[in-house]
Amino acid sequence: MSQSMTTNELARRVINREETLILDVRNTDEFADWKIEGDGIEVINEPYFNLLDGVETLAEKINKDQEIIVVCAKGGSSKMVAEMMEEEGFTNVHDLEGGMKAWSEHLEPVKIADLNDGGSLYQFVRLGKGCLSYMVISENEAAVLDANRMTNIYEQFAEKKGVTIKYTIDTHLHADHISGGRQLAINMGGTYHLPPKDAGEVTYDYVPLEEGKDITVGTTTVKVQPLYSPGHTIGSTSLLIDDQYLLTGDILFVKSIGRPDLAGKADDWVDDLRETLYSRYKELSGDLVVLPAHYSFVEELNEDGSVQAHLGNLYQHNEGLQVDEEQAFRTMVTENLPPQPNEYENIRKTNMGKMNPEDEEQREMEIGPNRCAVHD
Repeated sequence: MSQSMTTNELARRVINREETLILDVRNTDEFADWKIEGDGIEVINEPYFNLLDGVETLAEKINKDQEIIVVCAKGGSSKMVAEMMEEEGFTNVHDLEGGMKAWSEHLEPVKIADLNDGGSLYQFVRLGKGCLSYMVISENEAAVLDANRMTNIYEQFAEKKGVTIKYTIDTHLHADHISGGRQLAINMGGTYHLPPKDAGEVTYDYVPLEEGKDITVGTTTVKVQPLYSPGHTIGSTSLLIDDQYLLTGDILFVKSIGRPDLAGKADDWVDDLRETLYSRYKELSGDLVVLPAHYSFVEELNEDGSVQAHLGNLYQHNEGLQVDEEQAFRTMVTENLPPQPNEYENIRKTNMGKMNPEDEEQREMEIGPNRCAVHD
């Protein structure tokens, strides 16, 4: 009987850059669209249907004594293949528990910093999706920023830390994943904050997230200061924490910049995007640490598993910030857009409260990589 490996175990390997061999038995098109990635990760794709008559051919590609992790969509096919491999003499085979669906939902908490007056800041890295969310902790209170829909993970983390989640905040109306912010606020009896310019069609009550209206977490001086920064959406709002950390939402990433087209407004919003990146952010201190809401490339993970970089460094190395000529910037943004996120229109409607899909349907809607960035 093959042994299962949890997403927790695999996540630690990715974070620690351990050499790992993965056999992905999904269909070739699914594999090409989205797979497990990381420094030290080697992935072989051999569709399940090619192995139904036997796994003998795998011995030509894989040493039978080599450790291998078999991955499929949901965990069933990988377990069958792993057992077939063991019967064929492979001695160190694991199947990934829950498959790519479980991998898509795994959140890895990473401590970013101790804040002034005793607070702390954590980043939750969604390795299988590229989403980044945050928790600010001070005294006995917490705020969660850009929460994913797996609210139980934040609730359990807060309980472990002995704090109550008082605020949930979305920097913008998300289009590539379903926000857990509103549900988390309901679960915890907190308040949900959303930029009003992104909330024109929402069907629920919220607290407007507006520049100049600070949110104080706990009794210390940890403050979340909204900074209006449109471009990815018309309401996109950045958050300045402790005068040291700039949460940029989906406006600015470590190796790319936000895309302005997920509400069909690319031509209208590209100028807002440029204004935010080339004027508003340039007025800020280069010493600020940028903490984005997504990452697109494995190289953006630091050695501790976090995704962060100084703003001044990004102005030197991020190619999306190097295009001085306005028309050239417009061309770069509108001509380098990756495919739009799967189900992005329905995800936006769900985040507006216009749809309420069942849990399994929500999982299906989110399957796939991060596609919130402009890529050269």
